[in-house]
Amino acid sequence: MLRKGFRRGFCAICATVLLAGSLTACGGTGKNGTADGGSNAAANSAAAEEVSFPLAEKYEFSIMTRVASDSEQDFSKKALVQRMEEKTNVTVDYKTIPEEQFDDKYKLALSKSDMPDVVTKMYIKPYDILGYANKGVFLPLEDYIEKNMPNLKKVLDSRPEVRAAITSADGHIYTLPFVNEWSTNSKENINVIGAIPYINKTWLDQLGLSMPSTTEELKNVLQAFADNIKTENGSVVPMSFRINQVNQDPGISLGSYGCGDNMDHYMVTNDKKVYYSLVQDEARAGLEWLHELYAQGLIDPEIFSQDGATYSAKVASGRVGLFYDWAIGLAGDYTDQYEALPPLAGPDGTINIPRQNYYSFDMGVTAVTSACEKPSVVCAYLDQYFEPSMSIQNCYGTYDDPDYTNVFTKDGDMLKWTDEGAADGKIRNDQNLYDCFAILSDYYGVYVDRMLDSDALRLDMVSTVYSPYISSNFNYPAAFMEQKDITRISEIETDLKKYAEQVKAEIVKDGITDEAWTAYLEKMDQMGLKELLELKQKGFDMFYELTNYENAGTGGAAQDTTE
Repeated sequence: MLRKGFRRGFCAICATVLLAGSLTACGGTGKNGTADGGSNAAANSAAAEEVSFPLAEKYEFSIMTRVASDSEQDFSKKALVQRMEEKTNVTVDYKTIPEEQFDDKYKLALSKSDMPDVVTKMYIKPYDILGYANKGVFLPLEDYIEKNMPNLKKVLDSRPEVRAAITSADGHIYTLPFVNEWSTNSKENINVIGAIPYINKTWLDQLGLSMPSTTEELKNVLQAFADNIKTENGSVVPMSFRINQVNQDPGISLGSYGCGDNMDHYMVTNDKKVYYSLVQDEARAGLEWLHELYAQGLIDPEIFSQDGATYSAKVASGRVGLFYDWAIGLAGDYTDQYEALPPLAGPDGTINIPRQNYYSFDMGVTAVTSACEKPSVVCAYLDQYFEPSMSIQNCYGTYDDPDYTNVFTKDGDMLKWTDEGAADGKIRNDQNLYDCFAILSDYYGVYVDRMLDSDALRLDMVSTVYSPYISSNFNYPAAFMEQKDITRISEIETDLKKYAEQVKAEIVKDGITDEAWTAYLEKMDQMGLKELLELKQKGFDMFYELTNYENAGTGGAAQDTTE
């Protein structure tokens, strides 16, 4: 149930937004036929020309990308790049930047006149996308997508949520996404939830205890761990996590008391109303349950301060009874001792799994800059990687490369995982590009023999153990709002979120009185929560109109839940 008293104003949606992906604009252009300003930048997109590969004359363009320090730095050695050059008569000059330097260097490059033709693996958000677009740095791409990118267009036509996410409020598309989808049902996707609670099943068996099914039973189990389990690696920690840390926070377990919590704290009711989890009485009840466990010494006192390395080492020591993480492998040599803890019933019988606002795509990955002399050729080239088989290879790696360990073999049109490729991320990174790709769930068994094993295991666990208890049909989508709204949201959210998460941690540590809770709610209102929710509602409503989001969570044209 939502906190009463919030009446949200609804803003009209600009008609041009409803035409996203099909608009063109006119205006004066600057250097290389590009625009001097954001809206005028669309003029260059009208110059989209037919492209047929291989080109009659060789063409070369540059791509700036990031690369892990332990992976192949020279992309010209990669079989994918060599095969594309043979197929297209296009040479790509890859400017590879080490991971830790990339963010600073691509920003510097985009401020210069000799910027690269393409920048990829940026993972930037709408505010920055629009900032570069308004300066004429990023070209609008919708006309090129329509004329030169049939593979990507097919994906966008079948996944309207992706088209909506990359389409700005002015109707233009400035960045190309990547898509990695595991299920068409958004309630079953592997990232519909983040942190999963993993409990030491070996300890349960050792003490003759059943898997807990209620919050009260879990408390008793944790107490039994504290009283009876001895380890060689130090004192037993019945329960540990990292509060307010992505994929290691216990918000999923608060669902036993109602709405639960997720990492940005925005949730959506089944009648499409956006609300903030950390002002709900249900969230307070869940946090006070955690406080009860904390006060009894059943929760690690370092949950407020431990960094990722400390937490990982502690879990991998085999002395933690219950931990939260994306993957069970955090337990290291003790992984086989743990199992996912099923959803627990709260004191009144409530069982609910809160949804994370993650997506099966990233919207701000690749941009074509105003330095590009032949955007039609470049877009047509990039589109080759959106073909299903090429998408899989772009993401993971390839086959028949004599210079590297191969990720796949090829049997007819089917890619088949090698044991080495499926097991080792470095092997995949030596062969892949990981920039332009779209892997849809129906590609498995058609273009590639199976899902990556770790993804398949998580998908099976999420879909069978947790998804049946997800009560919300909606997550908060990747709404591409107007820049002024994005700016205002950021202004309010920066301090408000920090304060809300501070109080969340304080409740777990010290509990909270009714008077203090009321004062907290009043301060949240003073900090702009009502306006913030009105703006977020506006974004949700816009996205809903663009995507038929009514089908979300039902296997239809729904927003799937990624970074």
